[in-house]
Amino acid sequence: MSFKKFIIIPLMVAALAFTIQALDQVLHSYVPPEGNLGFGWIAFQAWAMYFLAGCDLKGGVKTFLGYVMGILASIGIMTIGGQLGDLGFWAFPVAVFIIVIPVMCLEKIQWLDFIPALFVGAGVFFAFMSYVPGATFTSATITELIYCVIGLFYGFMTVSLRGAYEAKVNAGQEEETPEEVEA
Repeated sequence: MSFKKFIIIPLMVAALAFTIQALDQVLHSYVPPEGNLGFGWIAFQAWAMYFLAGCDLKGGVKTFLGYVMGILASIGIMTIGGQLGDLGFWAFPVAVFIIVIPVMCLEKIQWLDFIPALFVGAGVFFAFMSYVPGATFTSATITELIYCVIGLFYGFMTVSLRGAYEAKVNAGQEEETPEEVEA
């Protein structure tokens, strides 16, 4: 594919990124916690996870389930870590150790086996709880999953639009002369 035809793909992705940012600027005042500055970064991460999961609906579902399991693992770590307060410095490292064992065993369960999404989902939840004033387990879960779905939808749209465009270009190339293809 010539660069002249290829440039349409980056333009499509840029247009999608433009709309996801605009959507975040509208949506942020409707998702918890009140007064947040937006969570487009969560959508962009989930968008990337869609590609890592295989660029299909099954991978999208596995990614969503990974985010859910990451949230649950994070809540478990925070809860256990709080209960182990007598351990001081070691409370949260011990909680992480305890939770990571069953988390890694999910690798053996179909639909829950996309462990990278679980770790990204957990990382997002920890960031949310650490850096978003007024965040609660409930508000962080709701908002993270809303933005996860948005990102997965954008991943789906990226693959669909690119696939349709490439099919059109490839169909058109069969009709072109070799000189036109190189231009």
